[in-house]
Amino acid sequence: MNPSPINWLLSLMLLFVASEAGILVHKVDLLIYNDLQNGTFLTIHCKSKQDDLGAQLLAYRDYFEVKFRPNMFGTTLFYCSMQWDATRHWFDIYTSERDTCTYCSWNVRPNGPCLMESDKSKNSTTCYHWN
Repeated sequence: MNPSPINWLLSLMLLFVASEAGILVHKVDLLIYNDLQNGTFLTIHCKSKQDDLGAQLLAYRDYFEVKFRPNMFGTTLFYCSMQWDATRHWFDIYTSERDTCTYCSWNVRPNGPCLMESDKSKNSTTCYHWN
């Protein structure tokens, strides 16, 4: 016997409501700030396996914002190339394994990016050095 269309519809609505309420996977608000010296422009180009977010040119203290929902398997990865003057680096700006923040604010600095986490349970800063 086939399930009725109303059962399918109710199941889909329940899944949608649970997803939007953050029961299944939380939403992430990711911001990337140009924290290089005044007058230095930062070009960033961020991607995931599924999405190419395109190149963004940021003036000093400008930011680029990405909102997404990590996948349920814990394998979400966003990586970015960052370029200013004659300098170019790549960095994994979000990995499900490392990052637990729902509001992740990155400051790109000459010696490496710094993550400013601001969640209900903690406020912290973690800086990384370029390889």
